[in-house]
Amino acid sequence: MLRTITGVIVLVMSLSACGGAARLIRQATYPPDFNYVSGDELRSSMDQLGYQLQRLDQALAPAETGQDVSQQEVLSVLGDIERIGTNLRAGEGGSNHPFLEDHMNDFVVQVGRARIAARMDPPSYYLAGRVAGGCVNCHRVNR
Repeated sequence: MLRTITGVIVLVMSLSACGGAARLIRQATYPPDFNYVSGDELRSSMDQLGYQLQRLDQALAPAETGQDVSQQEVLSVLGDIERIGTNLRAGEGGSNHPFLEDHMNDFVVQVGRARIAARMDPPSYYLAGRVAGGCVNCHRVNR
């Protein structure tokens, strides 16, 4: 029984050490500007983007009824979306996720343009409304 417990402890310690080893191996085998995104990180970031897109929809909703839209709220949400997208996009060396490599850069540029238009006086929210379309286009490709 003691041998079994010892074996399990050694196995758990070995597996936890492998996580660090995998990171070290990636550092040696990928170029320095390669953006490696783990599955957990990708899901978390995509969940964050989904949440921010819901916030954006809510911030833009008053425009449908003719009410004033909170420019600061729209700018804040677009800034959060841009930050998350920037962290996900591929570096010069590429990314381990082909859709991030192919589409995230364009998405971040689109969000940046939407922020510029939303900052104008008077603000234009047309491009902000199209930001969610950037997600739909990529995810339709992925299905």
